[in-house]
Amino acid sequence: MSRSFPSSRMPRLALTASVAALALLATACGGEAEPGGAGTAGGSPQQPVTVTYWSSSAGAQQTADAFNRTHPDIQVRFSAVPGGPDGAAKLANAVKGGNAPDVATMDYSALPEFASGGNLEDLSGTSGKLVSEKFPEAVQSLVKLGGRTWAVPFDVTPLELFYRKDIFEKHGVAVPKTWDEYKAAAEKIHGADPSVKITNFGGGDPAVLAGLSWQAGARWYGTEGEKWKVAVNDPASMKVAEYWNGLMASGVASKTPLWGEGEAKERSSGQVATVIGAAWTAGTFLANYPDLKGKWGIAPLPTWDGKPATGMYGGTSYIVPKGSKQTKAAAEFIKWVTTDPEAIKARLSSLKAPSSALPANAEMRTEAAKLFDTAYFEGQDPYGLAGEAAATIVPGWTWGPVHLQVTSAQNAAGADLVKALGEGQSAAEKAIRDRGLALAVAVAN
Repeated sequence: MSRSFPSSRMPRLALTASVAALALLATACGGEAEPGGAGTAGGSPQQPVTVTYWSSSAGAQQTADAFNRTHPDIQVRFSAVPGGPDGAAKLANAVKGGNAPDVATMDYSALPEFASGGNLEDLSGTSGKLVSEKFPEAVQSLVKLGGRTWAVPFDVTPLELFYRKDIFEKHGVAVPKTWDEYKAAAEKIHGADPSVKITNFGGGDPAVLAGLSWQAGARWYGTEGEKWKVAVNDPASMKVAEYWNGLMASGVASKTPLWGEGEAKERSSGQVATVIGAAWTAGTFLANYPDLKGKWGIAPLPTWDGKPATGMYGGTSYIVPKGSKQTKAAAEFIKWVTTDPEAIKARLSSLKAPSSALPANAEMRTEAAKLFDTAYFEGQDPYGLAGEAAATIVPGWTWGPVHLQVTSAQNAAGADLVKALGEGQSAAEKAIRDRGLALAVAVAN
């Protein structure tokens, strides 16, 4: 889930998916092979190298076309694939079948699973220096696992609060800075107008729960010696889940699932006063709710103690699947698509709806910000605000080697977020054992 950005300062805070915490990946991926893989950086205009590219990202075809026009020695052949678990399964099957693409996009949360499963090329030799020099530590640590570089970041996705300014003003409610203030705002608004709830959080996207748990200081994954630790239902996460279950039980928050028709109806008709979203969410308002121009505002995510802090929601990276014969040419395309302003210009200019995904690379942010009309938010700069939010991302979060299974189990739990944490914990423990990995004693609820 990635979607746009400003020329604001780069976040300096490390999100430590540390070498120590993920050192198991180095052995899990096997051997001491020379990093970087094989292949050539390019051919010639007469005999160009062909790089195959899979993605579900909007504008990917136009981005590939722009690259091809300016790189006659390397030609990228793009294919659209599903996003989410379906796309991940398709890619894994392609690697097993020996017909994977040379480049693909992948969510940060899936990287440890694919890397530890031996499905990715080690990019330390071809892209390690690029990642170290061109991207903030906040996202470096999500793609550098076990001391090796497995992907190149595209965006950073801090959680933010989107709120209906007219509803807050009508009921005399200040924009909340803490979760206690958020609950009070929910109760006041709903008490004055029972048709309006503070937001919807009825399942449908466990990544939001993960991001809010991240903000609260949760640590869902880690290692202990040669064993994986899993704490999906740790105390910090339980605090988050119980808080939101309480809001839904009292009726001040909606149990409508995320991403469905019901959610769109509630937002467009003024039945919810806020949306918990990420940097990329801003652009979706222009596309989906054009009639509400000027009514939505953007603010930092409320926190538990009033001090600025947030987690991430989604985020995309570029990988080279295992078996590519063109890793150097693939790295050349990845470098261009993640750092060259012409790449973001080609992507955004092709979109029917605006994007507000916050590129991890500062030069890309500057170009992207030029293409976003801030009039919808009455002059608020989504990129500047997202950049400030990114600087407050809580350090220490890591993703684990079985998170796709955790997400599936949490989705099945529906609107009960406490149940979702428990189901996720059980799914993670089982999946780790099923893969033959060692599991440390689970953190009890």
